[in-house]
Amino acid sequence: MKTTITHNNQTYRIDLSKPLDISLPLRSGAENVTAWYCSPPRFEPVMTEHFTGDVNLGGAVNFRDIYFNPHGHGTHTECVGHISKEPYTIRECLTEFNHLALLVTIEPNLQENGDLMITELQMLTALSALKDTKSLIIRTYPNELNKLSEQYSDTNPPYLEAKAMRLIVSAGIEHLLIDTPSVDREEDGGELIGHHIFWNYPEQPRLHCTISELVFVPNEVLDGLYWMQLGVAAFENDAAPSRPLLYQII
Repeated sequence: MKTTITHNNQTYRIDLSKPLDISLPLRSGAENVTAWYCSPPRFEPVMTEHFTGDVNLGGAVNFRDIYFNPHGHGTHTECVGHISKEPYTIRECLTEFNHLALLVTIEPNLQENGDLMITELQMLTALSALKDTKSLIIRTYPNELNKLSEQYSDTNPPYLEAKAMRLIVSAGIEHLLIDTPSVDREEDGGELIGHHIFWNYPEQPRLHCTISELVFVPNEVLDGLYWMQLGVAAFENDAAPSRPLLYQII
């Protein structure tokens, strides 16, 4: 199904029948992605004296409790409530779900201390393709399939230099998506500098802006502009599982 979308007086034609899913599925068990020292997610049938929540065990339906952490178990979208004293939730902060998005691929730069960092210079180059775009998707290289089941805890994954994040904000980006567990260093003493810069918290919080982490963009999806649908579960929480879908502009 092809349709035409007008965005800021510019017309884009997309094919809604061919979405490109850049989310990680949430699955039960140790093969699921984990970060932040979370135990693997668990999907467990409800079992009581009067009810069996598993068809294979004689129940009428499958009826499972699911135990997971939005930040540590897959693709999620978070709002300023992640770092604020005020109880902002993703359901109330994210009110627009369709965006023109720029996808860029960056190989993080190896620092003297061994960290892998996306630098200001790299971001300056990447943003040269920006075109009236408020959403940015960062795919890090190498982009191996192990990202589908990576155990990130205590690995110090790549993150954004503070200057690079300031550049992102100054470029007008309101929705940032990245395939790492965080825009900040795994251990930074609780400063979360990148998060604070992005949301301009606590000075004048950018309440409508979001960060999505642990996305996965397959290699066959080329860098460039896409129409993006940012589907997010309606949790009254600082973050919720999300499923960003990209549509090629034709």
